[in-house]
Amino acid sequence: MSRLLKRIIFISCVFALLAGLFAIFIYSIPEPPVGDVEYALVSLQQASQSKAQRYSSKLYKAAKANYDSAMVHWQRQNKKFILFRDYSKVTKFAKKSAESAKKATKNSSKLSKNLVVSVKDKIVSMNSLIDNVDKLFNKLPLPNDIVNKISKGRMLLRESELDFEKGDYLKANSKIETAEDMLLSSYKRTFDDLEEYFSSQPYWRRLVNNTIENSRKNQSTAVIVDKFARKLYIYQSGEKKYEYEVEFGKNWMGRKRLKGDKATPEGIYLVKTKIPSNKTKYYRALLLNYPNSDDIERFNREKANGTLPRNAQIGGLIEIHGNGGKGTNWTDGCVALTDSNMLKIYNFIQVGTPVVIVGSIADFNSIASNYNLKRISKRG
Repeated sequence: MSRLLKRIIFISCVFALLAGLFAIFIYSIPEPPVGDVEYALVSLQQASQSKAQRYSSKLYKAAKANYDSAMVHWQRQNKKFILFRDYSKVTKFAKKSAESAKKATKNSSKLSKNLVVSVKDKIVSMNSLIDNVDKLFNKLPLPNDIVNKISKGRMLLRESELDFEKGDYLKANSKIETAEDMLLSSYKRTFDDLEEYFSSQPYWRRLVNNTIENSRKNQSTAVIVDKFARKLYIYQSGEKKYEYEVEFGKNWMGRKRLKGDKATPEGIYLVKTKIPSNKTKYYRALLLNYPNSDDIERFNREKANGTLPRNAQIGGLIEIHGNGGKGTNWTDGCVALTDSNMLKIYNFIQVGTPVVIVGSIADFNSIASNYNLKRISKRG
């Protein structure tokens, strides 16, 4: 073998050796887990799109924390010599991140669907409640705190509907739950107050029956005022002859207790004086003998036991008068009719005619049925 050939073989072997060493070097360089990290990032984005931050915040935070850890370890390894890098922790955290993100996405989708159904049901339920009791709420002299709660509840219900339409179900749920608390508690308290007020209905019924019976027996005239029905009836010889719409004081639901309470008294009274148009600012009037002996006895008892202030006065000048027809309860406790109706009864009723004023002729069950009222619990 010539020297030239030997040299060529030697050089070829050296190159082959170097190529092999280079290949081994390249093969030994650790590959960063790009695919795992990208998959974790995509999973996180999907979780974010499903609003996992709000519906499944714990899982989402875990996924985000694992992804951040993966990135931190990746940066640490990149600072090392190329052959000393180890991306195993990057891979581990990236996979854990993707796993948590996928669970968060699935959980969010499930909760979102359930929330949609739940919020929608509550919105329908609250609108139904308002439709059913609106007429009653507008009729009753509700306390200011109840009026404010109903107003606030209505506003939150409307805001919840708008949030629901926008797809913000969590915000819609928060508002409908507050609205539900306000509206149901207001309804429950109103129901309880009304039921308590009607506990006197058997007494009212007896007053009415006795008055009608006396009218029949004595062939006489009697006036019966039903506060809940907002009606004034004229009976003659035991038969109902006329019926009129009337208005009262704004605090009509309950007995009159003292001067200035804007309540219309309940009990048996007589027409004390007929007041012509030139003696009253209310067109014409029939002055009643309020307070009667029962009113005075009750008033004195309440002052004595401290349920009325010591300086309270019992009041007076309760009339059936004109200037009515305003569509609201506006008097200081009197019974108001339109002028045309007032003229009719003014000409028909005489001094001494009995006037019976009661909370309601109808009983509570009839009223509840008429207004579709049912006792309900605060939740469901």
